[in-house]
Amino acid sequence: MPFIPHSEADVKSMLAAIGVQRIDDLFDEIPASLKIAALEGVPSGLSEMEITRLMKARAAMDGTPLNFAGAGAYEHHIPAAVWTVVSRGEFYSAYTPYQAEASQGTLQLIYEYQTMMTRLTGMDVSNASLYDGATALAEAALMAERCARKGPRRILVPRTVHPAYRKTLKTIVELQNIEVLEFDFCHEGESAGGVDPAWLAKQDFGAFTALVIPQPNFFGVLEDVDALTDWAHSKDALVIGVVNPMSLAVLKAPGRWGANGADIVCGDGQPMGVPLSSGGPYFGILACKQALVRQMPGRIVGRTTDLDGREGFALTLQAREQHIRRAKATSNICTNQGLLVTAATIYMAMLGPEGLRRVAANSMANARSLRQKLCAIEGVQPLFARAGFHEFALRIPIDANELIERLAHKGIVAGVSLSEDYPELGDALLTCATETKTREDIGVFASAMAESLG
Repeated sequence: MPFIPHSEADVKSMLAAIGVQRIDDLFDEIPASLKIAALEGVPSGLSEMEITRLMKARAAMDGTPLNFAGAGAYEHHIPAAVWTVVSRGEFYSAYTPYQAEASQGTLQLIYEYQTMMTRLTGMDVSNASLYDGATALAEAALMAERCARKGPRRILVPRTVHPAYRKTLKTIVELQNIEVLEFDFCHEGESAGGVDPAWLAKQDFGAFTALVIPQPNFFGVLEDVDALTDWAHSKDALVIGVVNPMSLAVLKAPGRWGANGADIVCGDGQPMGVPLSSGGPYFGILACKQALVRQMPGRIVGRTTDLDGREGFALTLQAREQHIRRAKATSNICTNQGLLVTAATIYMAMLGPEGLRRVAANSMANARSLRQKLCAIEGVQPLFARAGFHEFALRIPIDANELIERLAHKGIVAGVSLSEDYPELGDALLTCATETKTREDIGVFASAMAESLG
């Protein structure tokens, strides 16, 4: 918020009511060895006028480039009504709905969000959201381990899962003695760019708790989810689907993968009404089968009726320990991103099933058109031949970071270099097109790339 009205007297009064002398006393659990006296390189504070001028100048530096980058953060058109409604006081300032009698509007909205997510994913239950897609995957892995209760603590993860998701997953679960076993994707032939089920069937990973399946994967490629799901279930393991919710408007729902469907579904809801804004914010999706619901972290809103038959909403199946037991809690990052969920719910309600299908289909059509245009340039080739959603990888004749820099000077965000996380792919660029791109935009990008490579 732009203004916090607490004076020094207000702060002292609140601290006195709590029974502490200083704000630092609220954090006395943190060991002194972890604290630092000062932040090096951080300048002294500025006045309101100075900081406003600085931020306006920094914002102007971003410009308004043509954006063809994706890699987990996607530019979609957001109807003006979405954030106009979200910015209303009753949504913008709403707090966690602990008291159902005072929070019926917020609870109903979350209930509607959960309903929409279960229909998109084909799952039985959805929670009220999590922090972001990466932590949602970590929570899904921890959830799978709690459901297993015995046996080896091992999660299988293909390298086609988003690199940031894999890093976050390892950071969170390895300290709990859960092994994250990564395996490679196919590099040659028709299966290149994804996991080859025939190859996977020949591997001996030993016993494991769950298999993570991205759909689409980090390269934009569509995995053979039916075969992968059935293989994991044949090993008595759970299946965790990592999805782009926008793609579910046109792709098979995870609840229908294989013979029995995925068990847990997670992902990031950013494509649903959340704008790109310097690295965030995001919100995590988490849904599951009914049999696993008691191991699901976070909040779930239920609908019921009172003694007079009037409809009402309340938090249900929520472990209160998540708020008060700290290190012993089921989850410590189970917060729901209420404001962003509000935006996503309004976005999905405004577009409806047919509107979402049009957005997804137009994004796929634009991606095919862009891929055709770019691959007509000398030296540019598609890295993988498998079908994809609205993102694809290209092999280019120069360093990808160099090309990105050249195109940035022309007002174009060309995509993401794959060299850091996938050095074996050589000079490779991951690029994306959504429904926001016109035929002229695609032509401008292709002409600028040809000129930059020439």
